Amino acid sequence: MIKHETNSFISPELTKLANEMKKCGWRILIMTVMAIMISYSSELRELIFASIADAYLQVTVFVAGTLFMVYLLEQTFGFDLGNILAQARWLQTPIASGLGAMPGCGGAIIVITHYTKGHVSFGGVVAVLIATMGDAAFLLLSQKPLTGLSIMALGFIVGTLSGWLVDMVHGPRFMRPESKMPKRNATPPPKLSKAATTTGFHFGRVWVLWAIPSAILGLMLAMQFDTDSLLFSSISSLQPTHWIGVTGGILSLLMWAFSSSPQLFVNPVETNKSESFVTKRVIKDTNFVTSWVVLGFLSYELAVYFSGSSIENWLKVWAPVVPLVAVLIGFIPGCGPQIVTTSLYLTGSIPLSAQLGNAISNDGDALFPALALAPRAAIYATLYSAVPAIFIAFGYYFFAENPIP
Repeated sequence: MIKHETNSFISPELTKLANEMKKCGWRILIMTVMAIMISYSSELRELIFASIADAYLQVTVFVAGTLFMVYLLEQTFGFDLGNILAQARWLQTPIASGLGAMPGCGGAIIVITHYTKGHVSFGGVVAVLIATMGDAAFLLLSQKPLTGLSIMALGFIVGTLSGWLVDMVHGPRFMRPESKMPKRNATPPPKLSKAATTTGFHFGRVWVLWAIPSAILGLMLAMQFDTDSLLFSSISSLQPTHWIGVTGGILSLLMWAFSSSPQLFVNPVETNKSESFVTKRVIKDTNFVTSWVVLGFLSYELAVYFSGSSIENWLKVWAPVVPLVAVLIGFIPGCGPQIVTTSLYLTGSIPLSAQLGNAISNDGDALFPALALAPRAAIYATLYSAVPAIFIAFGYYFFAENPIP
């Protein structure tokens, strides 16, 4: 009787919300570990905040922009990109390469997630990972636009041909997951409690309002502008750009950690198409990607921090080996190492052959959701991308940079 009276004070809405929170255990644990590391030392705190800010301003805002454009087009014109890819047959590979060749990682992430739903062949995955340069494309286009466009075009051609070859050798069903499109008579997913829905709505509005100006900052940073000096000269010493990135990244992480259904790619069939439908899909999918990108950035930075060795040191090797090292650097998930490699090319520290090899072998931030959703396919596709990368890098090195007499 006493127990009944005690529980009667608990609102059913709060009870439902508490049950939903139980599903977030391991994600909350990750956030807790990060909080402990932040409080452990000032050096780790700066490293973690820098990783979060870089992930948000270099990846999150661009992924959100790409997803918003694709989802808005889907809803406006009443088509489903997944169905188009699934029915495209031999055109599927050039479509995947075209999405991958877009600057940033949004297009590649879209292809990867459609692969996990059975809409794209393994050849399409190989094609998109070869074609994408990730966020390094923005840097290259801003400094050497003709070279950047040429490498993007090369990536599209090599990706398309490689994808076709892979599908010819292995067949279109190789490593292809079964389609996960919901059946027409499928039971709709349970609705969230009113408390959870209201909370998510308010955080969603803040997320959008924060992302719009952050996207402008991210684009300026990609073009190598000093945003603190140009936009915040009076308070530049406070590093406002950095803290805008940290705040936006933490908001994305918290929304991902405390979401009861953080899965990527909400299907249009499963959700009512309200006015905010596109925004909800963008927020959910972008937060999922952001979480893995932050973990990837942080893993790389921690490895550099504890080992004391950076990419600049890795590339200080015998000249004929530099293209191979650049190709191997492309295996590292994320855009950070690839941006460093491109910066070294722009300063003349490494040759164009190394830049070509890295551009073809690197998968950008698309590899993070690929490893999370389809790890076996991601590893195989990454290894496959190394073959054309090595041929092109060393071909250019021996025939253009150091021709054999």
